[in-house]
Amino acid sequence: MEDLKRLIREVPDFPKPGILFYDITTLLKDPVGLHRAVDALANHYVGRKIDRVIGIEARGFIFAPMVAYRLNAGFVPVRKPKKLPAEVARASYHLEYGTDSLEMHRDAIGEGHSVLIIDDLLATGGTASAVARLVEQVNARVAGLGFLIELEFLKGREKLAQYDIHTVLRY
Repeated sequence: MEDLKRLIREVPDFPKPGILFYDITTLLKDPVGLHRAVDALANHYVGRKIDRVIGIEARGFIFAPMVAYRLNAGFVPVRKPKKLPAEVARASYHLEYGTDSLEMHRDAIGEGHSVLIIDDLLATGGTASAVARLVEQVNARVAGLGFLIELEFLKGREKLAQYDIHTVLRY
């Protein structure tokens, strides 16, 4: 997977000084790299019963539909508040300076469904933890959480220790 790391642009001091941003747009434009990244995310879950694949706004929307297609599952977007038109389930989570929320349609996932959560990045685990709570709110089961990149030094995996976590690239 080191060849995939070479396709990711590292941008220092973005979005603020001291942050090293991993820009996946350079991987996304490479047809072979994109194919390998999606395969690496999906292959861990092939052969498991997955009913729905959640994509977390915004970059999770890139990978989750392709993973859902590979797993013959449905795709469910989880969005920031007030973006979805029907009845929603909501979960809040803490940010460095405050809180935020995520929502999904209440009827997007059925009771007992097996749900895979996909996003581009595992950092502190706060966002993914909130989405897992959303899944459990509607009496479905979190089958796993898949991420293209994990920033190991932020220890997000610890917040999600009760779940099957699959990451493709680790920094």
